[in-house]
Amino acid sequence: MNRLAEIVARRRSDICAERRCVPIETLYSMLAERTSHRPLASALGRLLPTIIAEIKRASPTAGAIDLVCDAGAVAHAYERGGACAVSVLTEPHCFGGSFADLARVRAATALPVLCKDFVVDDFQLWKAAAFGADALLLIVGALEQPQLTRFLALASSLDLETLVEVYDEREAERALAAGARLVGVNNRNLATLRVDRSTVLRLRGMLPSDCIVVAESGYRDPGHLRQAMAAGVNAFLIGESLMRTSDREQAVRRLRGVPACCA
Repeated sequence: MNRLAEIVARRRSDICAERRCVPIETLYSMLAERTSHRPLASALGRLLPTIIAEIKRASPTAGAIDLVCDAGAVAHAYERGGACAVSVLTEPHCFGGSFADLARVRAATALPVLCKDFVVDDFQLWKAAAFGADALLLIVGALEQPQLTRFLALASSLDLETLVEVYDEREAERALAAGARLVGVNNRNLATLRVDRSTVLRLRGMLPSDCIVVAESGYRDPGHLRQAMAAGVNAFLIGESLMRTSDREQAVRRLRGVPACCA
């Protein structure tokens, strides 16, 4: 079994337990109190490069990164540094995430909030919306095509934008066929966990010009971003390199090339 399949199998088990503990009616009630939607796609068209800064406490490749951080404080630092949105990992076992983190980030920042999980069940879409997400990650490699299409429709009905993540040409074709127009290209092969930043450079050419492309994984310095921007990729989802620094505000500024005195 590859690493993606392992994580997905565990999430299925988690959700079975969560359904018993959290009635769907509770999520309906929470959703009724949700505050206004913060558009992600329009935020990605602002000052370039645009960065979705991620709160990632741990990962399968890096192990523990920062297990005790204050998610709200991190999100606020990202916002001050010029991030256009905040991504929150909510998978608990490999990434140390939680929906409590998602709620804290929503309360701490005015930026759009992306819920990043391994979505395999309708319940996760309802939960993401109820806890304040503006957008949700859908991983093509974890879903059959009918599921992908159904989740896109359900997300739209819940006022959740969708970042549809692909790794190769076949997955990109599936994403477009399902109607995705906000596409994340993951440079990390989720089966092997290897990173190759040329992945997004290869796939950008096959994606329509009206498709917003977000490059994911492997970005640590401005030179990495400049290479992708030369190929027409202007939006980036960056987590580990930001989480490893003590000054996260300045780390975002550095990646964006924004001098502290100009902010």
